[in-house]
Amino acid sequence: MSIKIEHLPFTIRIAETEEDILKAIEVRQSAYGRHLPELAARMGAPDQADLDGSAVILLAESKLDGSALGTMRIHTNELKALPVEGSVSLPAQYRGCRLAEATRLGVEHGRVGSAVKTYLFKSLYVYCATNDVDWIVITARPPLDRMYQAILYKDVFEGGPYIPMAHVGNVPHRVMSYHVEDAPISPEAKAHPLYDTFFRTLHPDINLTGRPNVVREPRPVPYGRTEPLHA
Repeated sequence: MSIKIEHLPFTIRIAETEEDILKAIEVRQSAYGRHLPELAARMGAPDQADLDGSAVILLAESKLDGSALGTMRIHTNELKALPVEGSVSLPAQYRGCRLAEATRLGVEHGRVGSAVKTYLFKSLYVYCATNDVDWIVITARPPLDRMYQAILYKDVFEGGPYIPMAHVGNVPHRVMSYHVEDAPISPEAKAHPLYDTFFRTLHPDINLTGRPNVVREPRPVPYGRTEPLHA
């Protein structure tokens, strides 16, 4: 299988310094301000999850001027329960699993932001696959839930109910998940228009070699996964 190399007009990395975190917070607050201004008004400073080591913050920056273009925060259940678990109990199939939750997604408005969002999702997958996470869990309000559905996230609860979430201002959200191990080998994924972008393209501008917060011995590669994972 041939691997294509693609360069992006921005970089994505893990925020490691106070300056990095403040840049992420600025674009996060701006993005939330367009849709949830009351919640955004409380996002002007780092919160506990930005600082306590239970999550990593992805930061997308322009190659042209270094400005922040997007951000996402990734929590794992390695050190503490996921934010979503403050509002719901996850079904039995998730118990004992290595879980990650993506929160605080925010991108610049317009076409650039749309592209950044796609590669933040690729970065989320790469981070979770590299760190041996079983399931990615997200919460999404309408109409953003349809975006997650389009990239093959499935409802955690039957019928896809909208449940108030404490960690996002009690705004009703749909809880969805993505099985990391199945992602590169499922027929549904292989038919998706972003399959080559996620699994057959190397993006040197995605560099997730910063501090990981899930450290463990790797498990064997599952039968059928014959294609390497690439950033």
